[in-house]
Amino acid sequence: MANQLVLSPVQLPTVSTFSAPMLMALTSALGIDRSVLASDSQIQNAWQNLPQLLSNIPPHLRTEGVMRMCVAVATGLFDSAINYAWNAAVVELRDKVRRFGIHIIPQIIDKDFDEKKLLDMQDSELLNLCLKLNLISETGYFMLDQCRDIRNNFSAAHPVIGNIDEYEFISFLNRCSRHALSDEQNTAGVDIKEFMTALNAAGFSQEQMQIWCQRITQTFNAQRDAIFGMLHGIYCDPTKEEHSRVTAITVCSHFSTTFSPSSISLLINQHQKYQAKGEQERFKASQAFFENLKIIGLLSETERHALISTACKNLMTIHQGINNFYNEAPFAERVAKLSEGHQVPETVRREFVETVVTCSVGNPYGTANSADFYYMQMIKGFSPREIQMMFEVVSAHTVLAGRVASHHRCKTKFREIVHSLQPSSIPTSSKSVYDKWLQS
Repeated sequence: MANQLVLSPVQLPTVSTFSAPMLMALTSALGIDRSVLASDSQIQNAWQNLPQLLSNIPPHLRTEGVMRMCVAVATGLFDSAINYAWNAAVVELRDKVRRFGIHIIPQIIDKDFDEKKLLDMQDSELLNLCLKLNLISETGYFMLDQCRDIRNNFSAAHPVIGNIDEYEFISFLNRCSRHALSDEQNTAGVDIKEFMTALNAAGFSQEQMQIWCQRITQTFNAQRDAIFGMLHGIYCDPTKEEHSRVTAITVCSHFSTTFSPSSISLLINQHQKYQAKGEQERFKASQAFFENLKIIGLLSETERHALISTACKNLMTIHQGINNFYNEAPFAERVAKLSEGHQVPETVRREFVETVVTCSVGNPYGTANSADFYYMQMIKGFSPREIQMMFEVVSAHTVLAGRVASHHRCKTKFREIVHSLQPSSIPTSSKSVYDKWLQS
């Protein structure tokens, strides 16, 4: 945390000569016991500490609200004083958001945002936003959130559940002055405005990518989660320039294997929101986001079924079409990417196995060499259940069975596939069939 600038001390007038007599006369006139207000000694203690606390607030932030706070302290109304202090803090936090750039915030929180929404935000929402933007530190968020609770329960803004003394007020004002009513710059974290400007300007150079990834690594968890959510939103936004989308997913790829549970939850929530709202273009882009980062396993089993089934059907269509030897590779690569790093859903596993093995065996004229790398990669990763399915498919009335039975080249290729399997992966139920193929 940056050191606060030491400002010249504020000189306040003495209040004991007029405050004590005035409060005694007022309570007597109304027939109310003097003890309902802060005692003279409590007022004096708070007033003596006030100049130093006010000195920590830059002059341009010593507003009318701060002056009213001082009057409340002088009359022993600590509940009113903390309300004035909190209101001043909220006003400054809103100004910090404005200075950051309201037009940039929708890209960070992935929802519409304007001046009206800023003014309508609850205090807790404002604190959360300031934390995401690194306008306050994690410590500042913790301290101010406690102040928010105190203000809601012990200030004149609402019916109180108890009274606070001068020391609690002093602590309250100290937190507000340090973490909201200050020109503090948070050195830890990513300057989101600068990051967005660089990202939208052009594609990152290798040096830029290293610098920004290092800053994201070093920032705090809440901001890191917000950055990943922002980058996901940029990638899914059809109005964004392609270089911005590519940069967004490239940055995410550096962290995809270490996404925190909160980051994953945020990404899944955004993905499901696109689906629920019927934003098909964004939803399809979000699926591509998970696919390209090889984290499709985070999606629901039903969604993964649909993706893998569609990819298998597209691959089989190309495989059975004209010039398949030249066209299969990108379709095979997509199936491989969709099945990498997680278990294929049971509901689509047979279709997956049949498609991959059929395309790898090929036709009487051969196999697409550029695609067979992906086929063999997937076959070598077959689970015992998938190996069992492979032997079932080759023994049933399928295209694969017909090719293996009718063409020597296809039979030889299938035998190569069987030889590529790890013996330890062969299920007991398929052991005899496996041995037969090894010996044939």
